[in-house]
Amino acid sequence: MTSTTPLRRQPVQQRSAKRVERMLEACASLIEEVGYDGVTTTLIAERAGVAVGSLYQFFPDKRAVVQALTLRNLEKFIQTVDGRFTSTTLEHWWDAVDSIFDVYVSMHREVPAFSKLHFGDVVDMRLLDDRRDNNTVISDRIAEMISAKFDIPLAELQLPISIAVEAADGVLNLAFRRDPAGDQRILDEAKVLVRGYLSTRLPD
Repeated sequence: MTSTTPLRRQPVQQRSAKRVERMLEACASLIEEVGYDGVTTTLIAERAGVAVGSLYQFFPDKRAVVQALTLRNLEKFIQTVDGRFTSTTLEHWWDAVDSIFDVYVSMHREVPAFSKLHFGDVVDMRLLDDRRDNNTVISDRIAEMISAKFDIPLAELQLPISIAVEAADGVLNLAFRRDPAGDQRILDEAKVLVRGYLSTRLPD
């Protein structure tokens, strides 16, 4: 669980929840168009079709809106990976790692603003959790899922998965700098790199 709560108050009515959802969708579309620095709370409110005062009822500033959007993307990532784990035959941990990798690449290509925000580093290295950096939040969740799926002690996974996430992050950034859709040759090399490293650290 993260310790960060971007919302000033939780929407309790369905109408309020839908309004917050429109704000997040508006924020994502604006980031796609003008980048994080070009987005303002006024633009978000206008795009969402709400008064700016309504936005401030739920969010103190632009950063909080983006934080909520990024946390939503994290939840989508975890849910999608979990769905792959339950719906696909994964005979080995490296099948799981490949699946996680593929989910990340798909989100980069398909989820609005994800290619600009990733998991929040463009805004704050601790956007997801004020006690851990963003990549540590991701690697901890991945380690927990692999541990549960393959009965590997969590303590044996945490450091190798953390290093693998950092390495993959750098190579994935290169792939998407070379090609907005992701240079497939570099994506393939990233998989080889991660599997090669983890195979020296995790059980066969």
